[in-house]
Amino acid sequence: MNIKRNYEYLLSDLSALKGVGAKTKSLLKKKNINNLFDLLWKLPKSYTDRSLSSKIKDLRIGDIQTINIIPKKYNFPRIRNLPNKVICIDDTGEIDCIFFNSYEGYVKKILPLGKEITISGKISYFRKKYQITNPKYVSDDSSIIQKVHNQYSLTDGISEKLYNKIIGQIISNLPNLNEWHSKTILKNFGNINWKDSIKELHKPENIGKYKNNFYQRLAFDEIFSTFLVNSEIRKKIKKVKKKNKVINLDLQNKIINKLEFSLTNDQIKTLIEINNDLSSNEKMFRLLQGDVGSGKTIVSLLAALNTINSGFQVAVMAPTEILAKQHFNLAKKLYPNRIRTELITGKSEYKKKKEILDKLKNNSINIIFGTHAIFQKKVHFAKLGLIIIDEQHKFGVNQRKKLSDKGGDNCDVLLMTATPIPRTLTMTIYGDMDISIIREKPKRRKPIKTYSKPETKIEDVIKFISKEIDYGNQVFWVCPLIEESKKLDHSSAIKKFEYLKKKFPDNVALLHGKTNNQEKENILSDFLKQKFQVLVSTTIIEVGIDFPNANIIIIENANKFGLSQLHQLRGRVGRGDKDSTCILMFKSNLTDNAKKRINILKETNDGFVISEEDMKIRGFGDVLGFKQSGIKNFKLADPIHNSDLFLLAEKEMRRIENSNEDISKFKPLIKLYDRADIINDIA
Repeated sequence: MNIKRNYEYLLSDLSALKGVGAKTKSLLKKKNINNLFDLLWKLPKSYTDRSLSSKIKDLRIGDIQTINIIPKKYNFPRIRNLPNKVICIDDTGEIDCIFFNSYEGYVKKILPLGKEITISGKISYFRKKYQITNPKYVSDDSSIIQKVHNQYSLTDGISEKLYNKIIGQIISNLPNLNEWHSKTILKNFGNINWKDSIKELHKPENIGKYKNNFYQRLAFDEIFSTFLVNSEIRKKIKKVKKKNKVINLDLQNKIINKLEFSLTNDQIKTLIEINNDLSSNEKMFRLLQGDVGSGKTIVSLLAALNTINSGFQVAVMAPTEILAKQHFNLAKKLYPNRIRTELITGKSEYKKKKEILDKLKNNSINIIFGTHAIFQKKVHFAKLGLIIIDEQHKFGVNQRKKLSDKGGDNCDVLLMTATPIPRTLTMTIYGDMDISIIREKPKRRKPIKTYSKPETKIEDVIKFISKEIDYGNQVFWVCPLIEESKKLDHSSAIKKFEYLKKKFPDNVALLHGKTNNQEKENILSDFLKQKFQVLVSTTIIEVGIDFPNANIIIIENANKFGLSQLHQLRGRVGRGDKDSTCILMFKSNLTDNAKKRINILKETNDGFVISEEDMKIRGFGDVLGFKQSGIKNFKLADPIHNSDLFLLAEKEMRRIENSNEDISKFKPLIKLYDRADIINDIA
């Protein structure tokens, strides 16, 4: 098959295009354009209509216009830095074409005397005469110029003319791809095919027409390709046959009955789902998603206990040493003495580490807690049966797949996140996994009361926290920046630390992104031990750790944070049995969106409701910093505006899976959307 007749043409290197040399290729790569297909998604932002030709006498100063002229006389001054000039005419008048930094030979070549030439550019007027300076378009073929030209967001060094020429080459050589969708699906998009959709997408008159069939079809392709990849990963994992764990419910229930609280219905339901996975002969690859304080950890530790009781080892990974230690301490308190539990951290001495690694290798440890170090190459398990990863939203699809493979065939994988995200995002980000959700909060947990205060009322806030400190309670004080910024009107953590130190001498500590890991662990540990009452911090305190005695959080410049991040920060308090308070401080002149965010936080403690609202306000790519998390950013599709397409893709995917339909016809779709490194063995 001719390469220009199939999808491989679209994956060709940029140098396959005329006019693209090493320099242009390098400039395009700076915009993350690596092949021809990437160029198709750099859409026109506006256009210039050069289609109508004007006479010189009818020219409008300041407008971009197209004229047919005849060069009459050259004026090439001998003084350096003066421009070259060509006097041109038509049957109604005269115009000067001015060229700065152009050689005589070039000017003579593009504007030969006596020959009719079409030029287009911005018209000016100088010394009672029309001028056109450095015209962008000059040709003896009027059809090249007299049309509508798209304008793109350009990389420095690439002209609009060259960019249009490059895009034009690809559009004119688009292959006729075999249709991958069923007739039923195509009906939703007016039966338009992929090639025609791309052509329509790049027509200037279609800029911004997001509801049209061509746009909707291409957005659906993008969504559906993701669903296909996730489905194939799920199938691959399910094909792995493992030795099933034998769950002893009596041992599990003995632990549950000793708890000081009752499990919620959601916790019980989730535990049953996990136990079913553990006891099956198919490998578990499950995400446990729950709001802050919903009780995910206890469920995961019960699943770990069931795995240990079945004769396997468990590894629990947390993002920080202090969180790993927190899980370790809870397990020691929860488990019977016969369960051999260990913690490995950066602080562990070499001799102790070596001893732990030897014990893991000879099956003398049942469960180990630590940071990512517990999955290094030198760490070997005798019989690893379950990997639990806490706060895993930093892992992308590729990393999750590698993690699943690492444990071996008999190892189940449970990932946990306290980041509630909207369903359309869940379908996209975690579609390769089975999902359990804990929405219900434990009855013992009191809702956090949330208030907003202008920063001019800071003295009222100081009085309030003074009383709380007198009662023996602790306070988080969160600021957006580490140091003062001249550009951004945010409070500085360092400045606030100095201010609060005067109010509460010897009772305030500071934590920020520049604090080294060891010092950070020490500060958090001292706060947990109540060695001081106020912790001034940037947003690095938002994930996971329990400080039961901290019941107040002050968030400065709350209007500068997204809803989901505010909710995560708020979740640092209310972990004990005390009434807890969150105070959102703001500067005056709030935008409508900022007012909306603050009011939503005051109205609800439900993270799932908050995440939906956050996505509506901020857009899906920015919810909790997911752009930096290796999560797929769509080029056209939007989980808010295209939620109907996500549901349609989900329905179609289920149909294909249930009918066991051959997906080889989707190979071009998957390859084009650059996800095939995960499932590269599709026929």
